[in-house]
Amino acid sequence: MTATDFTAVRETAPIDRREFVSALIDRVPDALIVTGLGSASYDVFAHGERDENFYLWGAMGGAVPVGLGLALAQPDRSVVVVTGDGEMLMGIGSLGSAAVRAPDNLTVVVLDNGHFGETGMQRSHSGLCTRLLDVAHGFGIRHCREVDSLGQVADVASNINARNGLSFVQVHIDTGEPPRALPPRDGVAVKNKFRAALGLTTF
Repeated sequence: MTATDFTAVRETAPIDRREFVSALIDRVPDALIVTGLGSASYDVFAHGERDENFYLWGAMGGAVPVGLGLALAQPDRSVVVVTGDGEMLMGIGSLGSAAVRAPDNLTVVVLDNGHFGETGMQRSHSGLCTRLLDVAHGFGIRHCREVDSLGQVADVASNINARNGLSFVQVHIDTGEPPRALPPRDGVAVKNKFRAALGLTTF
């Protein structure tokens, strides 16, 4: 797909990101969900608080490493990283680490609107010429797919629940900004939740 073709896909098939996230969570009720900072956290929290949600604050680029750690610590649980294109670009090298370890239970879902939503909607690399799907595949992630309609959410959820291989999902979303739903920022509670999920002592 050329850069022109990619722009055409983005312009003709955007998805409401909050609607997609809500539909996905409905279909993966037992999954551990790690969110990138900003919109991903707002959307996951807007669906409803869950003990299985792990929100990141001010940790741009950290979503995939945290998700990878959880997936390795909890091999019998599905782990889903929900993040944006800007956050994914900041931590792009972590896809290589994920590919090397390749846990069957990890899925990375990138909500891609081609912009840095938290800093003023500047165009991101993925909104210009970078193909995140190709980058993920180049790092060695075999199961990579693009999503450009809500009708595909059931297939994405089915693969998450099956835990049949490390996956990367690029979801082409619109640039809409629904009302922000802010998760609590209790640092001690968040730390203890992570430690418990990793099988460590909480304090």
